[in-house]
Amino acid sequence: MATPTKMVVVSYSDAEFRSQVARYEVRVNPEKYSQTFKIAYDSVPAIGSMNTALKFKAMPPIEMKFELLFDSTGVIEDSADSLADEIKQFQDVVYNYDGGIHQPRYLMLFWGKLGFGARLTSMSLNYTLFAPDGSPLRARADVSFSCYQSPATIKKLENKQSPDITHRVVTRAGDTLPALTHRIYGSVQYYTQVARFNRLVDFRHIPSGTTLLFPPID
Repeated sequence: MATPTKMVVVSYSDAEFRSQVARYEVRVNPEKYSQTFKIAYDSVPAIGSMNTALKFKAMPPIEMKFELLFDSTGVIEDSADSLADEIKQFQDVVYNYDGGIHQPRYLMLFWGKLGFGARLTSMSLNYTLFAPDGSPLRARADVSFSCYQSPATIKKLENKQSPDITHRVVTRAGDTLPALTHRIYGSVQYYTQVARFNRLVDFRHIPSGTTLLFPPID
């Protein structure tokens, strides 16, 4: 039940992270990442006023930024022979429009103990190495994700009693422990504790119909 050693992005076709579609494992982990926290205020001053008191409006989702490396020179194990193919594999998971849901897919991102639901907000490719014929061989991607929680999860978390009671869940096809943990607690960081609490040997493959208990969190 080891945590992922390489960053993994998994796409879903539903906001509750039940229907997994595809996954991408990076070839080289990022050297760093950044988190941006924002608070939105209403700062429209009253007519004739020299200043205004800031009134709380909302807390936008946390933004996570990563720099990812794509390489087709052969120096990275298991990378594609074509840089375009390698980038396409990633874009097929995080970027492309899904006609079935009329929008890009919902994402879950895992790296070590880091894990969160997300939506891709931007991706900028910078090509840095080329073959003699001009074909690109290496690129770095600046990728930004906004942390995502479904409306049902947000409503549940706004009731502060919700994470402090034990939840009983009967799994359905497509359910994963990290996604269920995110749905109940608003974060996937507790999925290892839930796995231990339920004595799961393999949290990645949970048979449909399994009853899981999600204990209170501190």
